[in-house]
Amino acid sequence: MPQNLLIDCKSYETAIPEIFETLGANAIVKEQKQILLKPNLVGPHAFPITTSPEFITVLLRHLREQTDATLVIGEGCGDSHLETPDIYHQLGYEEIAREFDVELLDLNYLPLRTVTRTDCEVFPQMHLPEIAWTHFVISLPVLKAHSFSEITGAMKNMMGFLPPKHYSGNYGTWKKALFHNQMHASIRDLFRHCPPDLSIMDATVGMPDFHLGGRHCEPPLGKLIGGFSALEVDRLGAELLGLEPESIGHLQRDAF
Repeated sequence: MPQNLLIDCKSYETAIPEIFETLGANAIVKEQKQILLKPNLVGPHAFPITTSPEFITVLLRHLREQTDATLVIGEGCGDSHLETPDIYHQLGYEEIAREFDVELLDLNYLPLRTVTRTDCEVFPQMHLPEIAWTHFVISLPVLKAHSFSEITGAMKNMMGFLPPKHYSGNYGTWKKALFHNQMHASIRDLFRHCPPDLSIMDATVGMPDFHLGGRHCEPPLGKLIGGFSALEVDRLGAELLGLEPESIGHLQRDAF
């Protein structure tokens, strides 16, 4: 089975089951007791700035067919003025939660675990939600360029797990602003502490300029990227945007 995969996506209904089957992910999710879906809901912005509600709907339907695990959706938005429930409400996630009987969690305010690693550059100690270890975590980013990190993908999407109590302030008004001082090294540290178990990136459109606006890729990229290594998923995404992965600090293989 391949560990990472780039496939054509003409529809979520066909591409999501295909990527799970080809990766061998169906057998893995079938074994899980609890699964957390982590979309990118950076703010109250529609797809492709944020993860598509249609994408989440099809994914939930597929998972319901494959596993009896408890499914939850978790995000911790970084918006300066809004809270995560506001984002869920504005983007239609409450309707999805009712349809599939899943809980919407605010990762910004969950019980924390303190973890330590000696190989981290900026954050050898981090305070992260306990749920990152009790659940099988699936990172569900959209493919976009980013003004601070050059690309935002499956690795950076895990910033939703950062509690504002520990990671806001100093370098901006965002709830995760502490990461903006040394962005690439900080993302690497977060990946060491808390890698997702599986990543499925929606690269059906692609945003080559900026994570909150700008052009859409033309023609649309029409791809999904999936894999068990968020690093390799993001490297494939960078290449789709015409970027060299080794030139992006948090995507350099030698950095790990």
